[in-house]
Amino acid sequence: MTALPTPLISAEQLSARLNDPDLVILDASYFMPAMQRDGVAEWKAQRLANAQHFDFDTKICDPDAEYPHTMPSPELFSEAVQALGINQDSQIVVYDSLGLFASPRVWWMFRAMGHEQVTILNGGLPAWLAAGFSLTKTAPETPTRGNFVANYQAGLFCDAETVLMALQDNSSKVLDARGAGRFSGQEAEPREGLRSGHMPGAKNLPFTDLLDNGYMRPTEELKARFSELASPDQQLIFSCGSGVTACHLALAATLIGYPNLSVFDGSWSEWGARPELPIARD
Repeated sequence: MTALPTPLISAEQLSARLNDPDLVILDASYFMPAMQRDGVAEWKAQRLANAQHFDFDTKICDPDAEYPHTMPSPELFSEAVQALGINQDSQIVVYDSLGLFASPRVWWMFRAMGHEQVTILNGGLPAWLAAGFSLTKTAPETPTRGNFVANYQAGLFCDAETVLMALQDNSSKVLDARGAGRFSGQEAEPREGLRSGHMPGAKNLPFTDLLDNGYMRPTEELKARFSELASPDQQLIFSCGSGVTACHLALAATLIGYPNLSVFDGSWSEWGARPELPIARD
């Protein structure tokens, strides 16, 4: 079968591909604790046809990490996604119930593990429903185990020490996807015990600036926004609160052709917790 469009697919395009034998749909719904919603429970209640739930917060993550939903080892990742029915040649579509919130994180995780045929449903579950397509409410099926084996792509995620060096290097730029109030230090962090502010030299690009009602903005608008902050020949490192919405910036930069991209996995959950790392406030 022909390859899926990447990295975004519309509800109409996905509907036309639902019977493709190599298609695997993943529900990546994840919510901040304050929202008091359960992504797994909502997936069990209703989902796109045959969708499996991808839990990067408690299952497909490093169980020994100090910070939230840290990337797992290639071995753990392989084992977990095989259980979701994913093969080497699977064509994966990821969606979430908020439109575009958690799905870019899963897209970036797969890319970092060497799987290129992964696409995000633009607009997520709301877009699917708005297009008039149905959901299934029957009990989820257990898929046939897949054969995918991760091939980790070093550099797509980076650590705090790499970020620290990049902040002092004109060939690199660190972009922070948190809201302006948190970036400036005027608003407290939602996670307890974290310092407020930002990395010295980082620039603020709130992930919400890239979205329009749950959809990614057109590429011309994305180009205009990025060009204010960085050039395509720079290495771009993306950070946020815990490594989720930083992946929106990676998605947007990919869409407009910026080639050298990395996500700081620990993001502010790590930086704000480590007193030896410098911070600035506006």
